[in-house]
Amino acid sequence: MSARPPEGDRAETEFEGTPLDVFLLPAAIARALAGCEHVAIGSDGALHAAGALLAQALHGKPRVTILGSRQQLFFSDGGRELFEAAAQGRIDGFLLGGGQIDGQGNLNFMGRGDYPALSVRWPGNFGSPYLYSVVRRVVLVREEHSPRVMVPRVDYISAAGTGGPRTRRTGGPAALVTGRCVFRFDAERQGFALQSVHGGNALHDIRRETGFDFHCDGDVAPQTPPATQPERELLRTRVADALAPTYPGFANKLREAP
Repeated sequence: MSARPPEGDRAETEFEGTPLDVFLLPAAIARALAGCEHVAIGSDGALHAAGALLAQALHGKPRVTILGSRQQLFFSDGGRELFEAAAQGRIDGFLLGGGQIDGQGNLNFMGRGDYPALSVRWPGNFGSPYLYSVVRRVVLVREEHSPRVMVPRVDYISAAGTGGPRTRRTGGPAALVTGRCVFRFDAERQGFALQSVHGGNALHDIRRETGFDFHCDGDVAPQTPPATQPERELLRTRVADALAPTYPGFANKLREAP
């Protein structure tokens, strides 16, 4: 349940996308969480938490629960209570990453290659497959947007984006926020549709860097709105202060950003 690139990718070439305004992705995540009442953040999710806390600062909701935080953890039994609350419908927003993501919203947390003979091993699933299937609105977040991450088909389905006609599930993907663009998930097509591209990117860049097919209305995609001045100020102050006890490095990054 982490936004951090999988451990096995750290020795590989860093993502060389257009440098991002540090406030852009939290603002995009906050918009993707619109309407949620209670959002849960897994461990090692600084960017996820920043987006959820920004939504809270702007609108007075959602309630934000961050595993690993003393100030933002409202459960007395950690992950076990989180899973129970999700099953009861008391959590309606969650954020996930993934070492690989495909066009059907399938996620791979295990590694690259043919399981079990993986060429690269990642941390694994924890409770992500379960939460992906029961939480109403799941926003996928992965900063690296390249063909090695956005793949035609994941090497291993750790968490399925959709279920068959006889599968009952209340949750699933709603959006995918990357370092290049924002996709929304089209439940009828069971695939992603391009919603907006970040500054410095165009539709042809997204097609080149995305291994899966996606829907796009027209030949030109709209630009992702930048963070507004009030959003930037909230991220530098209120959100950074809330993040600091758990994610001091990311909090400082927000405070120091121009």
